[in-house]
Amino acid sequence: MERKTIDVVVLGAGAAGMMCAATAGTMGRSVVLIDHASKLAEKIRISGGGRCNFTNLNVRPECYLSQNPHFVKSALAQYTQHDFIKLVESYGLTYHEKTLGQLFCDQGSGAIIDMLKAEVDRGGVTWRMGTAIGAVRQVEGGFEVDAGDETWCCASLVVATGGLSIPQIGATGIGYDLARQFGLAIVPTSAALVPLTFQPQDLWGELAGVALESAEVRAGKVRFREDVLLTHKGVSGPAILQVSSYWQPGEPVHLDLMPDESPAEFLAGASRDALLSTVLAERLPRRFAQALAAQFGDNKPLKQYLPRQIAEIADRLSDWQVVPSGTLGYKKAEVTRGGVDTKGINSKTLMARDVPGLFFIGEVVDVTGWLGGYNFQWAWSSGYVAGLNV
Repeated sequence: MERKTIDVVVLGAGAAGMMCAATAGTMGRSVVLIDHASKLAEKIRISGGGRCNFTNLNVRPECYLSQNPHFVKSALAQYTQHDFIKLVESYGLTYHEKTLGQLFCDQGSGAIIDMLKAEVDRGGVTWRMGTAIGAVRQVEGGFEVDAGDETWCCASLVVATGGLSIPQIGATGIGYDLARQFGLAIVPTSAALVPLTFQPQDLWGELAGVALESAEVRAGKVRFREDVLLTHKGVSGPAILQVSSYWQPGEPVHLDLMPDESPAEFLAGASRDALLSTVLAERLPRRFAQALAAQFGDNKPLKQYLPRQIAEIADRLSDWQVVPSGTLGYKKAEVTRGGVDTKGINSKTLMARDVPGLFFIGEVVDVTGWLGGYNFQWAWSSGYVAGLNV
């Protein structure tokens, strides 16, 4: 194999990897960016339905899950959402805020990829796309990386290989393997920002396609208020994807179907002669209201229900509890929960504490953001910080 010497090897040409390579290159470091995929940044390309929700105006540490909730603070402070917005604007790209601070690129995800590629090229980075990563060895003064028919000798090695989500576009667990090889622990991984599934006997299957607008959904101590979409296999939609990152198997998910008012007061003020389904349809989609009414027995006029039954209906409307049977897994997950344990990484530099010159950034790390551009911002921030320190 042909041996080459370079300052920095970055493994993974996704959001974090390109950001790191571009930053290091513009700082004067010689860099090679290696990825086994032949197509560049497919995860960015498909994000936001191709429109790329590239960051969020409301990014803050509390919007991230990690065994160490303070870990993200330094990187997010060193490179903020506003820094990335300035980069987007510097390329003449425009964007709009959809909801809850989510920023989408008007020119689409391809424009964000082209921008990042231009930044990488501006840094004089060497590209190696479609190149299989082989053995990685620690040697005196740094590392050796076998990639394709070349061996790269470097002082700094950056692992930006992503997580296990969306394997159909090439996701693998190589980053976790490398972490273990160098003695770093792995926080158990699972699918996150992913639809939840339910048992066949649950209500949802017969209501596929029904959307509950602005429901409040809770799992454990966290709650999100956004849309919920009923599917053939369970539930999806922004609120469900959000709580999926916090949900633990066997635990219930709570839905408040009328978060803006008291269900008891609503029922008390409804026409006593109207069918329960008709009353519920004033606040909920008709198909859902009919199925919900059937859950309480015969669909009768409100006046035929006993007070305790009305109270039970009100309780269910404010706290509908269902226990998911699972999730749709990594194939439908937007990100991976868990990953390289942050205990082994310096939060200010993203370098492994016990392996000088080894860095972990992006999704491979035990950092999981909320839905809505937060995970991209972690990629930009962690990539930038590592790029400064390689």
